[in-house]
Amino acid sequence: MKQLVIILFFFIPSIGIKAQVVKDYNPSRQKTSHIQYFKPVEEHLFTGDCMPYYHNDTFYLYWLLDEGHHSGLGGLGGHQWALSTSKDLITWTHYPVAVGIDEEWEKSICTGSVIAEKDTFYAFYSTRVKEDDNVHEQLSYAISTDGGKTYVKQQPNPFYYAPKECVSRDFRDPKVFKDEKGIFHLFISGYLKNPDLDGFGGYLVHLTSQDLKNWKEEESPLSGQVSTPECSDYFKWNDWYYLLYSINGDTYYVKSKQPYGPWEYPSTQALVETWASVYKTAGFKDGRRIAVAYMPYRKDNKDNEHAIWGGNALLREIYQEPDGTLYSKFLSEVLPAMKLIPTPDFEISSTNKEVDISKGELAIDTPNGTAVAGLSGLPANYRITMDIEPAGNYDELGLFVRTTDAHKKGYKIELNANKESIFIHNTGINGVKGLRQPFVLDILVKNEFIDVCFNNQRCIINRLSEEKGKNIFFFLKNGSAVIRNIKVQEITD
Repeated sequence: MKQLVIILFFFIPSIGIKAQVVKDYNPSRQKTSHIQYFKPVEEHLFTGDCMPYYHNDTFYLYWLLDEGHHSGLGGLGGHQWALSTSKDLITWTHYPVAVGIDEEWEKSICTGSVIAEKDTFYAFYSTRVKEDDNVHEQLSYAISTDGGKTYVKQQPNPFYYAPKECVSRDFRDPKVFKDEKGIFHLFISGYLKNPDLDGFGGYLVHLTSQDLKNWKEEESPLSGQVSTPECSDYFKWNDWYYLLYSINGDTYYVKSKQPYGPWEYPSTQALVETWASVYKTAGFKDGRRIAVAYMPYRKDNKDNEHAIWGGNALLREIYQEPDGTLYSKFLSEVLPAMKLIPTPDFEISSTNKEVDISKGELAIDTPNGTAVAGLSGLPANYRITMDIEPAGNYDELGLFVRTTDAHKKGYKIELNANKESIFIHNTGINGVKGLRQPFVLDILVKNEFIDVCFNNQRCIINRLSEEKGKNIFFFLKNGSAVIRNIKVQEITD
């Protein structure tokens, strides 16, 4: 779970805060299709960390049910596990709380993972507790005999405490898996009390077991991180092993041909999206793999305010190159319902000689400055796709969306080849390859979400709610490019 935001809540005084556990979540009211950007329909409830799992042709999406952006139970979270499942990623079924808070000492059922062994599902999670003025985390587990829908907690509870070298407040997010020899493993987020270099104490505690009940500590597969490496994920895909971990919400990965390293750090981090917190993944049919994160809210719903815990679910499809590099793209099955509409005519200033719209293409040639072309009267929510062919290098290329006019420009989507970066207003991603070659740009604008996929390789999203304009400006600075095959779809759900 995202440590930075949680710490902020610890300074909220407990006096006057009513301890609460969510009891009014109604699975029957939730959306059952087009679930990208899902949150409960109850206005005060939100989606937290997501824990996908694939078993027997069913995609299980466990997620933390949040009320009040982590303010439950005196700021300790009060989270419980909810569950949504699908056979095809199109139609979804939602269930009541799968792992809930039953005891007074349980202040949050935190992030974890599940594994099915024979006819039993095992859920491993951390429980946040408070003793006197101290908060610490400990490992618990529960089992399900009804196919992973409801769980019964097991004794002893907890079954494992933080090792003596680990800060007990930072001992959470167990990832369970079974290796090729039949040994069970847990990777648990931790932070060393006395690291070799101050500030670099983040590591993963590694436990192994023969029976999912008795555990012993092994050598850590990851150490020396600048923060607690949260919500780790681990899997083998074809000939590569992957270890995912999140630092302050951003999800990084390393890869290796060996089970536990030595790890290779890739040249691009496809799962680093500032407004997509703690990605975890699961397989799917036909060798596919799905990543799921949550998108935090902004304080007071203001465009330039900081993130607060809890929000909406975000699903991506990831794919693998032969060298083991991972890329991300939109997951088609969960996208909003849409219909194709005519593309509005371009609007170009009479003094703008650098823009040509002949042949059904938008050609911009502006080596000495910036040229602009506009589209007006778009729907409130839409998807726009296009092919862009730069002619060599350029300074900036992109669009302004949610614009009203040249003075009220909405939100800038900026592509920069020299910096290998893409920005949406005030958030960006780096290490984006291929910005000088022809590429496809795919943009979803729905409610407060602006979601961009570059060339089916990298995605970036931002939560921006204040501007409501229905126009677009295309722009190019110090360069030349041709934009073709522009298609607009209205989002109808």
